[in-house]
This record gives sequence, structure tokens and C-alpha cells, in this order.
Amino acid sequence: MKVSNIHKECCTTDEIINTGTHVKNNHTIHQHTDQEHNDDDGHNHGSEEASGWLSHSPLLTSLAVVLVMMVLEYGFHITFDTLTQLIIFIPAYLLAGYNVLNLAFRKALRLDFFNEFFLMSVATIGAFAIGSFSEGVAVMVFYSIGEWFQDSAVNNAKRSIKALLDIRPDAVDVIRNEKLLTVAPADVAIDEIIQIKPGEKVALDGVLLSDKATFNTAALTGESKPDNKAKGETVLAGMINLNQVTEVQVKASFKDSKLSKILEMVQDATARKSQTQLFISRFAKVYTPIVFLLAVLLVALPWFFLSDYVFKDWLYRGLVFLVISCPCALVVSIPLGYFGGIGLASKNGILFKGSNFLDVMTKVNTIVMDKTGTLTKGVFEVQKVVVNDFDEKELILLAAAIESKSTHPIGHAVVKYAGEDFHNATITNVEEVAGHGLKGIVNGKAVLAGNTKLLKKFNIDYDKVIDSEADTIVLLAVDGKYAGYITIADEMKEDAEQAIADMHKLNIQTVMLSGDKQSVVDKVASILRIDRAYGDLLPEHKVEKVELLKKEGKHIAFVGDGVNDAPVVALADAGIAMGGLGSDATIETADIVIQNDQPSKIVTAIKIGKLTKNIVWQNIGLAMGVKIIVLLLGAGGVATLWEAVIADVGVALLAILNAVRIQRMNV
Repeated sequence: MKVSNIHKECCTTDEIINTGTHVKNNHTIHQHTDQEHNDDDGHNHGSEEASGWLSHSPLLTSLAVVLVMMVLEYGFHITFDTLTQLIIFIPAYLLAGYNVLNLAFRKALRLDFFNEFFLMSVATIGAFAIGSFSEGVAVMVFYSIGEWFQDSAVNNAKRSIKALLDIRPDAVDVIRNEKLLTVAPADVAIDEIIQIKPGEKVALDGVLLSDKATFNTAALTGESKPDNKAKGETVLAGMINLNQVTEVQVKASFKDSKLSKILEMVQDATARKSQTQLFISRFAKVYTPIVFLLAVLLVALPWFFLSDYVFKDWLYRGLVFLVISCPCALVVSIPLGYFGGIGLASKNGILFKGSNFLDVMTKVNTIVMDKTGTLTKGVFEVQKVVVNDFDEKELILLAAAIESKSTHPIGHAVVKYAGEDFHNATITNVEEVAGHGLKGIVNGKAVLAGNTKLLKKFNIDYDKVIDSEADTIVLLAVDGKYAGYITIADEMKEDAEQAIADMHKLNIQTVMLSGDKQSVVDKVASILRIDRAYGDLLPEHKVEKVELLKKEGKHIAFVGDGVNDAPVVALADAGIAMGGLGSDATIETADIVIQNDQPSKIVTAIKIGKLTKNIVWQNIGLAMGVKIIVLLLGAGGVATLWEAVIADVGVALLAILNAVRIQRMNV
């Protein structure tokens, strides 16, 4: 017999925010079976099946009995003898309270008496013991109805996150031996070609083979604006093909796709709790035994001080005290609020890896940002080539050859500018000098390509006029001699200036750290009105700058996208990665991932954190305030069991509705 499976879920915050799914080793998503969900505490995490009206028919039957008896007693003044009432109310009580009584009994066998199930069982059985049959049944019925609504609220919150799990297709069309076969995405090998029809979802990460295609990227970025892709550009799993049959060459296995990693992040997010959640969990463990003790004292102590002491009256007051003290509103609504915050962030293309980071973002007063790929698009174009006693065409070939071994956007710009000429070059011994550039052998010549620090490191003189150049520069040296340079310009993101302005409105200090030269950094900082900007930084220098800011007492969020940003992301109070173009190392290290690479989402993340915290503390204040008032009224004999259960259920419903509305808010 199932009444309301949230009975099992509101025991701990762990069960409440469990999404009901898990990622197996092969990274396919499976629904847990009922048997998997039921533990020895009777917890059933798969509570959605019990949310329908039919499964609650025993509870609805009990409610009908209570309502009919109330109408007969208070409307028509018809009374029944004790035996008749017992015959009517005991079955109704068992129909409504079977699960609660069962859980209370099983916990009591393990000497666990301080929980809401045992509390509610004692209160309602006590009501029967003093002859308040209708009130005893009503308490259990309305408590179970409240739990039913809580069940629905939790499931709705889960669905906002679990919707992500439906965006990966179960099958994919792959071209093998000139035939189109439908297979599972996990069975597709790297470099195989898959075909996506209009309206279908891309199942695997890859590069576009068709001349052009248009995709809906909302599942990954939160943005519904179509994204036009050209041949050779990256296509990610989860995108939806909008206009024509498209072919994509797979470049990552199913388990390594960006979408799979996003889903794992969302799954793991529910395991990391905020300080508020942890406090509420500890509070409930202390709070429940205290109210049990107070209820016992409320019944027993008056006997020593009152000459007209009536045990039945004071027992009734103790039962009221127990009913109103049920902590379920707090235990359910607090994690539900944080769950809603994570869901709202996901809808806006922001992935929080835990509810604790929602709290962290409310305290941030300094945003430290990388430049390339964070505030600028990272889409570079070669502006000019300047040679120093060297053939320009050969210099471009050597530069493109060595930069072809780099993953940096600057390297891509040089390769794109050079065209196809460098592909026949012999390239060996290429090494990356962190924060400086590249060195290697191209066609038998020792080539250096990087910034001024690289040439200084190898004691190679260059034209000092270069230091005043405003654009990004790649200096080149061949066989130990300065050969020339290539200037490259980046473009700032459309929303970067507004993002900085919004941060200033929130009284947040902005700092930019970049490996680019100071003149470039100053130019960007001036345009965007960034408070402090530092250039010519190696990765270890970025770490030093963040450490200095932390010593100043700053609460820091660092935003970056490159591999060299990973150490600083880990050091900051909140590490934020630009997830669209960002490196996997930075995304995995980060606490928060912005999927569409828009810096304006940094402010959105802060607003969602503050909104969530406000809702959570509203619920705490509401629940504790009402409970204290009704506890005092019950102890004074003013409040009855009716007021107690209505107040308890009412507060729980209000708190839950308040928490659920987070997911429907605009930020």
C-alpha cells in the first residue's frame, strides 16, 4: 500500500535532491528500478510513480471519511458512540498512515526514535488514546496530503534537471562501407562519419564535413539563437540540426563528448551541499529530540505545580506540541530551493557543480578574468607581417608550420593566414615553452615563435619598437636570429562591456590577468573600463596575483578558458570556466561552467546565487516563525490538533511553493 513516497524522501536531504538516475561505466543513462531505490530505511527514490491520483486512493478514501464525519457532526449534529467511531476511524487511519507507521516501527527497531515518522505516529496514536478519534485521523490525513504535495514539488524540481538527460539520442546513423547503418552512439569509433537529418540531435562531438549547416544549441548553451557552422568547424553532441542532411566526422567517443561531461557535472552537483543545507541537516538531528523532551516535560511538569492537573488535557497539549514541531518543511524546502537554483542556472546555460557554489557566488566581491577567450572572442586575424632581412613568404611558412602544433587561437590565426603551403614542411622537436611560445625544427631550421619573453629567454635581440605595438604580436627567430613578427588582432565579445558595467553596479571589483603584453592588456582594459589589469604574466604569475588578492581579504571568482588558467581556477573561491571554447582541463577544474562563453553570464550566476539564498532564508524564517508561535499557543492550550496540523502542512506547502518558484524566475 502506497500513500506518499515523499515520506521516504524527506528523511534526509540526500534523497530529496537525488535525480533518480545515474551514469554507468559506459556512460549510458539508466533509470533505477524500484528494487534499487528501496533501502532498508524504506526510502523509495523513484517516487514519481506514486504521484498519480490512483496511487493515492487510500489517502483520498481516508480524506472522504474525515470530511463526511465532520459534516455529520458539525453540520447535522449527529454523534456516534465510541465503538462506532472506532469502527469508522481505525480503517481510515490505517489507510492514511500505513507508510508512516511502518517507517516509524522499522526505525524504532533500530532505536531511532527522533524522526518525524515516530513523532507523527506518537501524536496520532495519543489522540486515539484520549478519545480524539477524528482529530487523530485528520492529523495523519492532512500530514500525508502535505507530503503528497511535497512529493510533487520535489519531482517537478527533479524534472528541470533530468530534462538534460533526454537530450542525448539513443541511436545514430553511421556511414560504413558506403552503407548507412543505425547503431548505438557508444559503438561509433573516432573518425567515422555520422549523418544527421533535419530535426535530429547530434549524438557525438566532431567536425562538420558538409559545406554548411545550422544548429540549435540551446541544450548546451541556454541560447535559442541558431548557430551557423561552416565546413571544418566543431559540432557538439546535443545540438539539433535545423535545415538539411548533414555529415559530421566524429572526433570524440560517446563517453568523452562535452554533453556527457555536462551530464556528469549536473549529476555530481546534487552531492555537494551548501553550508545552509548542512546546517539544516545537523539542526534537524538536534531539534527533533529536543521537541520530544519538551513535549514530555509539558505533559509531566504541570503535575508538580497545579492542584487541578488533568492528565488528558496536558497530554493533548503535548500532542499538539509534537505535531507542530515536525521539521519536514525545513528538511524538504531548503535543498529543494538549492535544487531549483541549480535548475534555473542550467536553463541559463550555467552549470553549478554543487549547491555550495551558489552560496559562494553571493559572497564574491572581486571578479578576476583572463583576456583571450573570456573577454575577447579568441578569434584572431593576422593584420600584418613585418620581416627583418628574411623572405616574407618563407617566414609565414615557418611560422604556420610550428604554430600548427599549437592549440592556441593565435596559432590557428597564423595557420589560417598561411593557407596550405606549410603542409609539406618537415616539423620536428616542437616544444611549448609555457607562457612564452613554441620552439622546434622546421625544414632543418631552428624556429622560435612567441612573445618578447621567448626571445629574451634565448638572448635574441629584436626591434624594441615592437614593445609599443598595441596589437598582439608573434615574434619569430630563425637559427638564433630575429627574423620578423606577425601582428594579430582579437575582437572583444559583444556583451563584455555590459558585463563589466553590471559587475560595477553590484559593487564588484574587476581585475584582468593576461599573458599578453601590457600595451594590449591596457587597451582592452581601457575600452571595457576594467579596474585593474596586468599583462606579461606567466601562469605562475597569475597564481601570485590571485594569492595577493586573497590576502587582501577579497572573495574571488576567477574566469578563464585556457589550460594555463586551471591552477588559478582551482585557487579562487569560485572557479568559472568558459565551457564552449574552454579547455577540458579548465572545465573539469572549475566549480561553475558557462556554456555559451558569454561574460554577462558571470553576473547572471551571481544573481541566481543571491536569489536562491534569499528564497532559502525566507523559508527558514517562515517555518521557524510559524512553528514557534503555534508551539507557544499549543503549550498554552489555545491551539488544537486541527490548528497544529494545518499550520504544519500550510507552512510546508508555502515553503515548497516559494522554493519551486525559483525555477520559473527570470534573471
